[in-house]
Formats: sequence, C-alpha cells, structure tokens
Amino acid sequence: MSTIQKFKLVFFSPAPNTRAILDHLFRKYPQELGKIGHYEQCAFVSRGTGQYKPTEEAQPAIGTPGHLVFIEEDRVELLVIDQGEKVQLRNAVQELKKVHPYEEVAYDIYRIETVGRREVEGVQTKQM
Repeated sequence: MSTIQKFKLVFFSPAPNTRAILDHLFRKYPQELGKIGHYEQCAFVSRGTGQYKPTEEAQPAIGTPGHLVFIEEDRVELLVIDQGEKVQLRNAVQELKKVHPYEEVAYDIYRIETVGRREVEGVQTKQM
C-alpha cells in the first residue's frame, strides 16, 4: 500500500508563457497540482533574468545557436500530490515538457517532508 507523498516542482519559463503553462497544468491535473488544503491552483511565481547559450546543435525557441541569450523568466513553484509511486509526479513533468516552449526544460523536484500533523476539520495540515 502506497502512502501519499508531496513534492515541490520548480521550473523556469519565459515570462509571457507562464500563465498558459500553469493554466494547462492545473486543468490537466486539478487534484494533483497546486492543492493546499481547501485551496487550489496554488503557485509561487518570481521574476528574474535567465541566461543560456545554445550550441550549434540546438534548436532554441528563443535565441540563436552560438549566441548568449538573456531573457526575462519566471521561477514557478507548485506542490505535487503523489499517491506514492511517483506516477503523478512523472505525469506532471511529462506534461510540463509537452506544453513548455523550450527545447530543454529547466526544472527541479524537491521532496516535501512533514514536520508534524494536526487535524483541522478533517484536513491534515502542517504544524510548525
């Protein structure tokens, strides 16, 4: 029997594409992505400048091979609720890669550890 695991999925996207990517992911996986208690479509988005230099073999969505690119990007963080076998986590990453404009999607995955639990109206919440 598997137990529910929580992960934080962090990815970077060109600022103009962030809203469409999040909308797509939340529509596709409404129960698995961005749910915290009685809230849904939760995400943290912070703006910054990304850089990369495509090699000659690359087919960049933005930029030209051999030239350094600086682009306004968003760092997006959202919770993934997995049923214990990482199926939902793998599905979320696969869907992110499908909808993301970049040839190579930059993303990180962090396991969320629970420090303590307490019952609030039947919902498990973290206790600090």
